[in-house]
Amino acid sequence: MTDYLSISQDMLKQKKAFWTAREIQQQPQVWAETVASVDAQRQALAEFLNPILALDDLRIIFSGAGTSAYVGDAVVPYIRKTTGLRAISISTTDIVATPQSTLNSDVPTLLVSFGRSGSSPESVAAVEITEKVVKRCFHLIVTCNPQGQLAIASKEKSNAYTLLMPKQALDQSFAMTSSFTSMLLASLAVFSPVSSDVVDSVIRCADNILKKGVPEIQALANKQADRIVFLGAGSLTAIAKEAALKCLELTAGKKTSYFETPLGFRHGPKSLVNPLTSVLIFPSLNTYTRAYDDDLLAELQADGIAQTVVSVDLLKFGIDESTPDVLAGLPYIVFAQILSFFQSLKLGLSPDNPCPTGEVNRVVQGVKIHSISECA
Repeated sequence: MTDYLSISQDMLKQKKAFWTAREIQQQPQVWAETVASVDAQRQALAEFLNPILALDDLRIIFSGAGTSAYVGDAVVPYIRKTTGLRAISISTTDIVATPQSTLNSDVPTLLVSFGRSGSSPESVAAVEITEKVVKRCFHLIVTCNPQGQLAIASKEKSNAYTLLMPKQALDQSFAMTSSFTSMLLASLAVFSPVSSDVVDSVIRCADNILKKGVPEIQALANKQADRIVFLGAGSLTAIAKEAALKCLELTAGKKTSYFETPLGFRHGPKSLVNPLTSVLIFPSLNTYTRAYDDDLLAELQADGIAQTVVSVDLLKFGIDESTPDVLAGLPYIVFAQILSFFQSLKLGLSPDNPCPTGEVNRVVQGVKIHSISECA
């Protein structure tokens, strides 16, 4: 019987941690399947997207809620740089709450919607509001659920295309793991593909973390820190944000988590560091940016205040040094997912459902969508 994160399936089921562990562990395989799936749809994607991308003044909005929003936050800087496309990341929660300031009726818009379930109230409403406000709008639905509302509704729209993730990416656990990383990789594969060698390096690196790095990460999780800070620059800021959310979710808020950029951390947030704080830096693989990461690492170590200061070293897990940071974010977030998983267990929680009382849910509930008559 296969173990997940070095724990037997029987023990994982007993601790109500089976799905989270399995979905973290399976990610390298799911990434390979994701790239293969996108490659198999290249022609269909091109037929849908190429006429849209050729439009003058096209605006591309990458959108989701919570973890799904961080997909856009991570990929947009890289896509803008490598393609010159007019891309921006705006959460569905912002589109729904403030369509007047996030949408432009006269600008042709491609809304790229990310969603694990594809049925979150804001995800569905963002599509509907964009349809109502923007005169020429198109939709690329990137989702893990063929039965979700976004996927089903898109079948009847000539201006929409649904890109489904591999079946296993539809996480059964509370926290998004495989779904986040597969949608991130898929969006890059669509808009700014990288070489297969680089993708293979990322998959190999994450696989090595899962095979060799678990004891080290578990030891870090077992420290007595009651607050944890994740730091990353550029695309890695979104990865740090997602890491902080995973910690918060899987510990049911019992551990305080925070994210920032390494340079931004000095401007006030550093004041939260105390002897019960762990700081994790996701260093850039870009030599110039990495210099700032290393400066802060040295400063925190010299301060001697934080309980633990760790700069996660992907090179020892075999990543290619030429890997763009947005893809390096995949093994970084696997590291953070494992850490949060073991923190959850240490607190006596059930990672598959760390908040059984229902204040937060796997698919957001309780959102009332208000109608809009006009957006100026």
